[in-house]
Amino acid sequence: MVLKALPWAIVALGTLGNGVVAFSAPRRHNSPLRAHVGRGYIARRSHSWLRMAATGSDGNDGGTEDPNPGGMTDWSDDDEGGDKRSFQDLNFFEQVQEWFASPEGKEDVKTYTVSLSIALLIRLLIIEPRYIPSLSMYPTFEVGDQLAVEKVTKRIRPFNRKEVVVFNPPEAFREFVGDTRKAKEALIKRIVAVAGDKVEVIGGKLFINGIEQDEPFTAEDAQYDFGPVIVPPGDVLVLGDNRNRSLDGHIWGFLPAENVIGRAVFVYWPPWRLGTEGMY
Repeated sequence: MVLKALPWAIVALGTLGNGVVAFSAPRRHNSPLRAHVGRGYIARRSHSWLRMAATGSDGNDGGTEDPNPGGMTDWSDDDEGGDKRSFQDLNFFEQVQEWFASPEGKEDVKTYTVSLSIALLIRLLIIEPRYIPSLSMYPTFEVGDQLAVEKVTKRIRPFNRKEVVVFNPPEAFREFVGDTRKAKEALIKRIVAVAGDKVEVIGGKLFINGIEQDEPFTAEDAQYDFGPVIVPPGDVLVLGDNRNRSLDGHIWGFLPAENVIGRAVFVYWPPWRLGTEGMY
C-alpha cells in the first residue's frame, strides 16, 4: 500500500513545489518608474508622488500620508499570465494534451500501461476468459455463460477423460465446415478418450475399452453409433455434452493434444451460475 501511494505522493509534492516557486519568483519590469517600486518607492499619478519617487525622498514631506503603505501597488492589469485560459476553457483535444503533459497524467499512463501489460501476460500464459455461443455443451454450459480457462496445467500433466477443454479446431474440422469464420474460432468440448483408448458408441451409450461410461453431464443419449476406434498417440477424442446437437469428434475425428488452449475451470458469469458444476 505504501509503495503504491509513494509515486502519487512524489507527484503531489512536485506539484506543490512548482507552485511555491512560481509565486516566489520576482518579476522583471522594464519601466524605470516601476523599478523604483522594487526598491520600496510608490508610483502614483499625483505629481507629488512622482516627485517623491524621482528624488528618492522617504515620503515624509510635511505630513502627507502614504495611501498605499508597504508598496503593495496592484499591477494586475499588466500580469504576464492574465491571458492564459483555464482548463475548463480548453476544447476536448487540448484538455487531453494538457492532461498527458501533466505529472498526474504521466503517472496514470504509466500505471495503466503496466496494468495492461500484466493483464495481457496473464491472459497469454496463465488464464483467459471464454464465452459460450451455442448449446453444444448443454446442460453443463448455457448460451451466454462466461468461464475461465487456465493454460498452465496442460504443460505439466496429461489430459484425462471427462475434462472440459478449449481448443483450436484441427485441420479435419476446417475441411468439414469449409473456409468460414467458424473454422477459425476456438471450440469447447469434453475429452471422452485419450491416447490408446478404444472408443465406441452403442445404443446411445459411450463405451471406453469395453466399459460403459457414467455420464450424468450429458443432455440425452446419443442417437448415433460410432466406432470402434483407437485413439492415436498424441490425440484425444472430444464430444459435446449435448450429444445430438454437437459438431464434435464423432464427425470430424481426433483432436491433436497440442491444439488444446487450456482446461475450463469455472463459470464466473452470470453470478447465479457461478461454480464448477459438470467440470471434472
